[in-house]
Amino acid sequence: MNLAPLAPLFERPGPWASVYADTGFADERTVDRRPLQARQAARELAEQGADDATCHAVQEALGEAAYGSGHPGMAVFAAHGEVVLDPPLSLRPPQGVSSTWASLPHMAPLLDYAPDEPLCLVAYIDRIGADFEVRTATRRSPAGGVDGWDWPVHRTSNADWSERHFQLSVENTWEENALTVAQALQDCVEQTGAGLVILAGDERERRSVHEKLPQHLRAQVIETEHGGRAQGSASRLLDEHVDAARHAFTERHVQEELSRFLAARTPTSGHIDATEGVPALVDAAREHRIAELFLSPEGAETRRQVWAGPDPDQIAVRRTQVQYLGATDPFPARADDALLRSAAMAGADAVLVHPEPGTPAPLGGLGALLRWPNQGEQPPHEPGFG
Repeated sequence: MNLAPLAPLFERPGPWASVYADTGFADERTVDRRPLQARQAARELAEQGADDATCHAVQEALGEAAYGSGHPGMAVFAAHGEVVLDPPLSLRPPQGVSSTWASLPHMAPLLDYAPDEPLCLVAYIDRIGADFEVRTATRRSPAGGVDGWDWPVHRTSNADWSERHFQLSVENTWEENALTVAQALQDCVEQTGAGLVILAGDERERRSVHEKLPQHLRAQVIETEHGGRAQGSASRLLDEHVDAARHAFTERHVQEELSRFLAARTPTSGHIDATEGVPALVDAAREHRIAELFLSPEGAETRRQVWAGPDPDQIAVRRTQVQYLGATDPFPARADDALLRSAAMAGADAVLVHPEPGTPAPLGGLGALLRWPNQGEQPPHEPGFG
């Protein structure tokens, strides 16, 4: 996950209210429950010690979402009476609403409920051209289109010489139009940064465009028989196919990155390009050596207490260590939240992993690929954690 959009959460002091809420509508009774949900979040925050202004800001933000956000859920991060960030969620939080009041924003659930799935470009293709649409997990928008020759594009059933010549012209028109669409599609991918391309339309048109795309782009392309360019061809099955393709793309990326991490734990020429466990990660965070942070919510060390100061680099296992780093009033924080803050401000990414029981995973649920390697063996892991 790209952590850069979360930067506003680290540009002001806490404490912070962090709320994750289900805003998906199932029926009218669900709509009626939304104001109750907003009040519940405010009440939970107040019970944890949040100030009245922040509780009111959170309740107001959730109340506005009650009238239809179009998203399965939303997160609200607020401090000192102001909502600083309220990103939509692409997955519903299973508990309905959860509220946390702490010195740092509780960001780890955001990786679960708003996974960094690829930008998807859908091309609705026919014999003449194509319309393009960009989709994310929470929105969709037109991205232009292209038209080629509109005549001749329909074959006839006659078999005399002139008709065969006409049909050859039709075939040539189809091929020329497919090349035009492929070139426009390549340009659109470059302009939008789409990581996944879905081709929708009749099989022949899809295949013709697919074959004319450059080799490096074909690995990003999936064809679907659902939907098309014609009026009224929108399909629920197309939406499901796009969502499934985006999810599968993300899962492949997570597994590839996890494999890199697991391989990097093995020393190469006396160097180790990965680290795990809170003490080693805290050291790497202070030195801006984390390139990619791995979190597994099931791991025990994600909830381990560390100490932090107002600066993202002020993070340590012990309170006195943070004071040594210049923090006059250190505060306790969850290890995952403190490490996410440090990683975000150092330009690192984060990867959420849900390993199957018995499969390799970061020790205690926390690990990192490093910008430059450790020398020699991993530091010993403290007993009793993970």
